[in-house]
Amino acid sequence: MLIKEHKTKIMQDNRLSPEDTGSPEVQIALLSERIISLTNHLITHKKDFTSRVGLMKLVGQRKRLLAYLKREGQSRYEQLIQKLNLRK
Repeated sequence: MLIKEHKTKIMQDNRLSPEDTGSPEVQIALLSERIISLTNHLITHKKDFTSRVGLMKLVGQRKRLLAYLKREGQSRYEQLIQKLNLRK
């Protein structure tokens, strides 16, 4: 899980307006942090299959959000991919 201060910083770095907490950019950034955290956990705990299933769900959700963002705003999509260092 993300610490509240860390989560708030991620939201501030990726929001579109001062009150934005739910735009696709913010959601993708938060999912990316959780994916990185779970990936590091699974490197240590190779047999934790429940967490592995959760990781796959998060990756799928991020993939759907990225597809939505690409469809709705190509320039926003490209900026986010570059900012978060995601492959695409």
